Amino acid sequence: MPSAAKGAKPIEDGDLVRLEYDLWAETGDRTELVDTTHEGVAQEANLKVPTGYTFGPHPHLIGGEYFPAGIESALVGLPIGDEVEKVFPPAEAFGPRDPKLIELFGMHEIERLPEMRRDDATLDIGTVLTIRGRRGRVVTLTAARVRVDFNPPFAGRTIRGKFRVDGRIDEPAEQVRALIDLTYGHGPEFGADIADGVVTVRVPDRSKFDLAWAASKPRIIDRIRSRLKPKSIRIVEEYVTPVAKEPAGKAPPAAEPASPPEGAPPADEPPAGPAPHATGAHRSGGRPKPSPPAPDAP
Repeated sequence: MPSAAKGAKPIEDGDLVRLEYDLWAETGDRTELVDTTHEGVAQEANLKVPTGYTFGPHPHLIGGEYFPAGIESALVGLPIGDEVEKVFPPAEAFGPRDPKLIELFGMHEIERLPEMRRDDATLDIGTVLTIRGRRGRVVTLTAARVRVDFNPPFAGRTIRGKFRVDGRIDEPAEQVRALIDLTYGHGPEFGADIADGVVTVRVPDRSKFDLAWAASKPRIIDRIRSRLKPKSIRIVEEYVTPVAKEPAGKAPPAAEPASPPEGAPPADEPPAGPAPHATGAHRSGGRPKPSPPAPDAP
């Protein structure tokens, strides 16, 4: 929840806030939605939304690295609760378009890429490829050659943005979840407690075997240390062993009787020695206790 109301001190560099925004890329009379926190805006623009994405105000670190540096700088000083619209030239947004970052590759090299060896692989205009550690989009292709653009998708375009800061995130446990959300995602699913200078993070089931969580963990720990300066950080990943349930109505198998020791008389035969005394019966009315056998005569 927002921790500050409208009219509070303007946003500063390094603040953790909850931010709403819409970003459009503009070129002449063409406008394309880049990103938004509003579901209605995304639906109207037919924006492809990743599975599991949730709309609404998102945690945001002012001056961080989610937006280009020019956009991040423009968020400093925003009043809380007001919607502000700003326009960013290419140099302040995703940078100018560099013709040198458009390169030509032979089809034989493209076909050897790991993503092109999958059964469902397709190659078309707009296909994103990773070549020698760089990600680019296919802009032209023939039977023998493929031209790939390694410029950022919105390079060379003016960016128009609407922003609204809902409030700062000041509560320590909420800051922990916000830092997880910014670095890895799924922040609301994590448990977070702080007691006696110890931060305890409880990992949800979905993340325990996720390689992305394992890769993000060192950076999350570093961000929590830098921001909250705790004595220690505990990452709790609990793995409960599942217990098989018996089908309803099924009685457990009867225990087999123990085998008598070797040489012992059958269960239906009386033991050797004198008969038990009648006076040895329990006061509760149980069967008489046997007397010990008489000692052998010398």
